[in-house]
Amino acid sequence: MPCTSIAAICRFRISRDFKLSGTDETERLIKVVRSAYRNSEPLRIIGSGSKSFLGRPVAGTHLNVAENEGILSYDPSELVLSVCAGTKLREIVKTLGESGQMLGFEPPAFGDDATIGGTIACGLSGPRRPFAGSARDFVLGIKCITGKGELLSFGGQVIKNVAGYDVSRLMVGALGTLGILSEISMKVLPMHEVEKTLIHETGEQSALQDMTRWTRRSLPISAMSHVDGKLRIRLSGTVNGTRIAETLIGGDLDPDGETYWAHLKEHKLEFFDRSDSLWRLSLPAVAKSVSLKGDCLIDWAGALRWMYSNESPQTIFDYARSIGGHATMFRPDSQWSSNFFSELSEPVGRIHRNLKRSFDPRGILNPGILYADL
Repeated sequence: MPCTSIAAICRFRISRDFKLSGTDETERLIKVVRSAYRNSEPLRIIGSGSKSFLGRPVAGTHLNVAENEGILSYDPSELVLSVCAGTKLREIVKTLGESGQMLGFEPPAFGDDATIGGTIACGLSGPRRPFAGSARDFVLGIKCITGKGELLSFGGQVIKNVAGYDVSRLMVGALGTLGILSEISMKVLPMHEVEKTLIHETGEQSALQDMTRWTRRSLPISAMSHVDGKLRIRLSGTVNGTRIAETLIGGDLDPDGETYWAHLKEHKLEFFDRSDSLWRLSLPAVAKSVSLKGDCLIDWAGALRWMYSNESPQTIFDYARSIGGHATMFRPDSQWSSNFFSELSEPVGRIHRNLKRSFDPRGILNPGILYADL
């Protein structure tokens, strides 16, 4: 029975599992991968294509995985959701919302047809990440097709099951280089009773100091960012809890707070309306203002900096590394020809290559998307 045949059934508040094995799409994908393995034929894995700008160009036969879709099981009382990897992110958000629940890592879609498989493969998380956890933290288990065409299962469907966690989480952010995601089990979170956003007019360095100060307090903060001289702090929790926090933090209420965070997550703010190359700097939250020339937006309470800069790529990579972080060329311009990711140290690079050989011995899955030799 194909996954799509039960998608409509699973839109309701169900507490029973629909067991599926060997779906039509999974069998098709396995056959394609096995053929490619025999012929050493590179494959470019494509879902909706909403995040195709990430990573190095891949030369290979397009393998569409978006049709492997459907919600397999959802038990609101257990806070667990299992889906086929091609399931649309918007369908998952809608289904969870009907039960007053959400994806805790607030993933960006970057497109109406974004799939959960692509979201997990890219390892993307939104503004809530430093306070609720990353995409990796919410993955309980996965089924994937290796570069040899083997269907493997790791992890489980319950929060207490820790078997295989490490392998499941290896797939998060691997950009499809270790396997084609077939099914994903995740923990979900209840929605908050109330959310509100506070605004402070302040400079960048002062904003960073305030972010550090408030994150050290036991307050119901779920997001903090700074751009264009404005520090925004989102509170999420109970009516009483957010009221107390609002009194402590001060500032003005932002009537458009919900829209701001949605636009920040999807890169629809005016800051992102540029054709220049966009850098993503993951830095220690306590780091000071970035000493690179360019425009900067601060997210994740200081741990994430989005930046446009004319500095050389190597200068940006070296700077991020020098202060204990790393840089990624997130969205390149049309002239980009340099590396997208910071160079790996020899020990780390060796681990990456060994993992690649174990899951994809002939290097046919998205070859070169991360690094030339992976």
